[in-house]
Amino acid sequence: MGPKPNHFYLTAYGGDDEPEEQLVLSGNTDNSQHSYLHSPLVEDDSISVHQPHSRRPAHQLSVRRTLEREERARQGAARGSTSGPYGEPLDEMEYEEYEDDSYDRTSFTTLSKPYGKRAAAGDSAQDRIMEQLDDAHLDRDRAARPSRGPSMYQRMQFNEEVEDENDTPLRKASLLLRRQLSKRRSYAPDSALRRSLLHPSSGSSDRYETTGIPLQAMGGGGAGARHNGPAGETMENSAHNVAFIEDEAASATPGPTFGSGSGDNFRTVHIGNRESNAQYKYKHNRVSTAKYNLLTFLPKFLLEQFSKYANVFFLFTGCIQQINGVSPTSRWTTIVPLAVVLAATAAKELAEDLKRHRSDSDMNKSKARVLIGTSFEEKSWRDVEVGDILRVQSKEALPADVVIISSSEPEGMCYIETSNLDGETNLKVKQALPETAKFLTPADLADLRGHMKTELPNDSLYTFEGTLVSEGGKIGYRELPLDPTQVLLRGAILRNTDWIYAVAVFTGHETKLMRNATAAPIKRTSVEKTTNRQIIFLFLILILLAVMSALGSQIMTSRNRSQLSYLYLPDGEGAKTFVKNILTFIILYNNLIPISLIVTMEIVKFQQAQLINADMDMYDEGSDTAALARTSSLVEELGQVEYIFSDKTGTLTCNIMEFRQCSIGGVMYSDMVEASKRARIVDGEVVGQYDFIQLKDHIANSERGPMLFEFFQLLATCHTVIPERQESAKGGIEYQASSPDEGALVKGAALADFVFHTRKPRSIAVNVMGVDKEYEVLNINEFNSTRKRMSAILRCPDGSIKMYCKGADTVIFERLTNEGGGSPFLQTTLKHLEEYATEGLRTLCIAMRDISEDEYRKWSAMHAKASTTLTNRQQELDRVAELIERDMVLLGATAIEDKLQDGVPQTIYTLAQAGIKIWVLTGDRQETAINIGYSCKLIQEDFSLIICNETTHWETKEFLQKKLDAIREGHGSNIDFDSLALIIDGRSLDFALEKDIEVLFLELATLCKAVICCRVSPLQKALVVKLVKRRRKAILLAIGDGANDVSMIQAAHVGVGISGQEGLQAARSADFAIAQFRYLRKLLLVHGAWSYHRLSKMILYSFYKNITLYITQFWYALFNVFSGQTVYESWSITFYTVFFTALPPFAIGVFDQFLNARSLDRYPEMYKMGQRGVFFNVKAFWGWAINAFYHSVILFFLGTVMIFNDIESDGLIGGHWVYGVTIYTAVLTTVLLKAALITNMWTKWTVVAIPGSLALWFIFLPVYALIAPKLRTSTEYDGIVSHIYPNVKFWLAIVLLPVLCMTRDYGYKFLKRMYFTQPYHIVQEIQKFNIPDYRPRMERFKKAVHKVRLLQRLRRTRGYAFSQNEGGQEKIIRAYDTTVQKPSGY
Repeated sequence: MGPKPNHFYLTAYGGDDEPEEQLVLSGNTDNSQHSYLHSPLVEDDSISVHQPHSRRPAHQLSVRRTLEREERARQGAARGSTSGPYGEPLDEMEYEEYEDDSYDRTSFTTLSKPYGKRAAAGDSAQDRIMEQLDDAHLDRDRAARPSRGPSMYQRMQFNEEVEDENDTPLRKASLLLRRQLSKRRSYAPDSALRRSLLHPSSGSSDRYETTGIPLQAMGGGGAGARHNGPAGETMENSAHNVAFIEDEAASATPGPTFGSGSGDNFRTVHIGNRESNAQYKYKHNRVSTAKYNLLTFLPKFLLEQFSKYANVFFLFTGCIQQINGVSPTSRWTTIVPLAVVLAATAAKELAEDLKRHRSDSDMNKSKARVLIGTSFEEKSWRDVEVGDILRVQSKEALPADVVIISSSEPEGMCYIETSNLDGETNLKVKQALPETAKFLTPADLADLRGHMKTELPNDSLYTFEGTLVSEGGKIGYRELPLDPTQVLLRGAILRNTDWIYAVAVFTGHETKLMRNATAAPIKRTSVEKTTNRQIIFLFLILILLAVMSALGSQIMTSRNRSQLSYLYLPDGEGAKTFVKNILTFIILYNNLIPISLIVTMEIVKFQQAQLINADMDMYDEGSDTAALARTSSLVEELGQVEYIFSDKTGTLTCNIMEFRQCSIGGVMYSDMVEASKRARIVDGEVVGQYDFIQLKDHIANSERGPMLFEFFQLLATCHTVIPERQESAKGGIEYQASSPDEGALVKGAALADFVFHTRKPRSIAVNVMGVDKEYEVLNINEFNSTRKRMSAILRCPDGSIKMYCKGADTVIFERLTNEGGGSPFLQTTLKHLEEYATEGLRTLCIAMRDISEDEYRKWSAMHAKASTTLTNRQQELDRVAELIERDMVLLGATAIEDKLQDGVPQTIYTLAQAGIKIWVLTGDRQETAINIGYSCKLIQEDFSLIICNETTHWETKEFLQKKLDAIREGHGSNIDFDSLALIIDGRSLDFALEKDIEVLFLELATLCKAVICCRVSPLQKALVVKLVKRRRKAILLAIGDGANDVSMIQAAHVGVGISGQEGLQAARSADFAIAQFRYLRKLLLVHGAWSYHRLSKMILYSFYKNITLYITQFWYALFNVFSGQTVYESWSITFYTVFFTALPPFAIGVFDQFLNARSLDRYPEMYKMGQRGVFFNVKAFWGWAINAFYHSVILFFLGTVMIFNDIESDGLIGGHWVYGVTIYTAVLTTVLLKAALITNMWTKWTVVAIPGSLALWFIFLPVYALIAPKLRTSTEYDGIVSHIYPNVKFWLAIVLLPVLCMTRDYGYKFLKRMYFTQPYHIVQEIQKFNIPDYRPRMERFKKAVHKVRLLQRLRRTRGYAFSQNEGGQEKIIRAYDTTVQKPSGY
């Protein structure tokens, strides 16, 4: 018989209209079991209900603190104390609220009381409840989805919001229990009571302090058991005095089971102990983004090269040439050139990959400070190991994923910039555990003993689960939970914090950043793929020709066997001879597929890449950075891009906010004023703008002085910025602002001599025009996306109370006073706002209100009550804020420039004209992304926005289907469907990427002119790119500048990295690197178009010239009884490709321009030809191939007719080799004339390549005919020159035959240009004759229409731009005292 179960009753009050509900909970108190409650809603302090999909299983979550706190509350109530549950004093109002709780406190605390036989009757009810909770928890798990999780500020406070469906009895009870505890736990004197302990591992539970209230056993334990409270009296069964609440059903959910003794689901990290960590063989911290290493180079390179069918074919040909008696040519004529081609390609690949290795080496050699003993030593990043204690200083990047121990800031806080990870520009606040925040020196850190249990490496940037297990020292024997608040990821940069101490938990390729990255893929261009497919068809034609020739040989031999007695023809070997003949003819015709094509393509691509590298138009002087083609394999893809996926921060914007203009009392002020816009008085009113220098004078000497004073006093005081003394900073102060907008406003106030310089927990100090003034900060009503504003209530130096407010114009105007005619300059301010918006500036309205002491006292009481309410606290705070944010006086408006990179709007507009669709994938907030979309012309003023912010799978599917149906049904109406833009947030995108919705999402997105995906993770960026890549036959380009963009860049066909402020990780992983987004315009429209056109023409010409020559071999076989005899001398065949026709493809591929750079930039529509594949497609390929067949027929048969009866003056004939040389020269002349005909731009290199190649042949022939016979390398041309050059028929053939061939080609070109004109033909005429362009007038007209539409949009739906973190700011500023010197850390 096992021990009898304990039964406990939990009574919950469901509200005024609902009866009490009692739940029967069971537990067990034998030596190995604890009490468990099956509830998915009871969570640890570190888990917020805002994160309903936390990966932490419920069975890890302890509510021991529940028992402790309720017991203390019960004892306090029994003593009749008017203090809180932890001895905190209560004022009168708090006391009234505390006594007026809407539930029975006595019955609620019965969870901590044992009951006797009363529970026996509850067994069946217990079973029903447990079964119900099983189903509820399984439903919860099924509904769970990965999400970004709560912000740090949501984790810093207890959040009471729950889902509407949480209406089961136990859920209600758990909710009420947590709400009751939320008010009190901040007063807990013991940190052990503020943080729950995870289940200790067996064998060590007696080492850790247990201060919980014991649960007494049923039956025999009821009378004998005794205990006293936390006063220290003895207690029995002390080893089993802690109850844990656990969800047993969740045990099936994968996740770390901390303390279970099993290492399968978690990892142990010993703090500062390399020897102990060595046994686990964790990954080193070296990072590699290179494509190859010593072991993988050969297999990966060969796999890539032999995925090209041409190389496979030549390898096959080279092998069969080694068979004796098969090859009609030398056995080395194929294998040696193939080896040279592969060697050249390998050298190019090694050179490009070596650059990646150097970049990786530079990063791995970066310095980090590692604690060794009691001092820090500098080590390279690659030498950092798991468990090392690191010191990271301000503006340094984190070398690994770390858990913060302490920092220079109060309460262990620190600021990090994560734009390199998620693209968000706002600084994030991380915070150490209170227990470790006091470790401020290396000596303190040396006393930190213990280890961490952490989750296994994964790719989730926003979740973390772990436990810090202290094994003595200052903390004692404790287990402390860790969550994402304490975790700083590799790639983040420490900002506005002098230093932090942290422990490395994940290193190298196990860091979350690298887990989000993908291996460098092998990318192949669409031109290569098309070429590969056509090579297969050519190979089939070659096989067909070889079989036909072998069959002809077999037939001719069998028919004329009696006449071939001089040949050795053994009987019974017909099949063997037939196969050998097939192999012979394959070798004879093998150059139908040009072996030089691969190496020619590689060299041409390399040269095109060098042209990109050397382009001074893409050189950024500010950063001394030129464009860099990190790989030359993808240059032609730049000319076929249809979709661009772009990051926002650092790619489109500079991530720099600057205070540019303001409107105060209906008068505009600007940092820079053009002469035509300078302020002047017209009819008694100010028209134009004053500059900031005049502004200072107006504050002191103008009638508008009081309003100007209030305006800048508001900017200097209404914020949550923290000042820090920095000698290197401008003005000696650096502002720590979680929002770049707020930082810009405070700096703007400093320009007017309102310098904010000190913050204390309850006050701030501002130097107002040379005089220090102190303002008491009474309250902060924080910003959130619903309120769209923030306000500060201050007691000014003169004792008056003022409420300052800033926010979106729409919400401020609604709350202005109507007294005295309202704000007299409201319409003027609105007009100024519209002007600011047309310039792409981010606007805020500024208002204030004077508050009486009596009004503030009443409101403060209401605010205090709302801030401690147990239900809907945030909504209550918003409601209370509404009561005081009314009847305000408008002071004016501000205009901040979220500085775009130079030329971004023009670049996006031009790329859109080129038929390229641009999708912005950013981790930034939705409002910011939309405003940037308008600023950079991604979204035009007349666009209709489709905004998807759904929260469930089915809602997302229904929304997308509804919008898609509306678009389909609307076709044919007067709605402009080319003016749609889709805006979707990360949560909705998560659902949209599922299998049953992705087609809907993609179809809707591709119908839109622009797409913006907000709040997306790096993995989601890559998934979006892969979705379009998988389901659309289009070339995709991804561009970004941060490590969070690497996955997206590698997933696209072409990746472009920007060497920006977020580091070089994207540039190192990309195929091309540029310094500014605007350079993408020339990279695509000019270099891309050139590369695609040049390479297309070069490939087609290479096939043409080889088919023209080698098909004549087949025609010759008809005349030599299919004997396999070649019409040309063997080395002449080899030199045809290597020397005589090698230069024209290079000249075409490197220097030819069908349009110049200015025309391509001026007429971006020309780019669409690359998207449609006009220059290289199956039709074009076989058109050239058929033309080559046609030319070979003319050259061979007409040439044969002309030379056939060639009898010289002495009665002799020229013979086989004279005939062969004549046909060879005619073919060479024809293909060179063809090269001249298709060349659009002649340079000196073109002259060298085309006429020079023909001249080279005429020089080569007599020299080779003289030397080769003497060297016995070839005797065929011995004495041939005297039979060729004096021969009139030879000269007649090499003139008439090429002209006859080119007549058809020239006629076709004439007809195509005159009667089937392409757009680029027209632009070529404009370019040639320098015809004036009418479009400047059209551009002016478009600008006028653009401005009208913009004003219409602003009047219809005025937006706002306020990039501010939501919640938690007041708590942070109350912790700071900048008058106290920060610890140095040493």
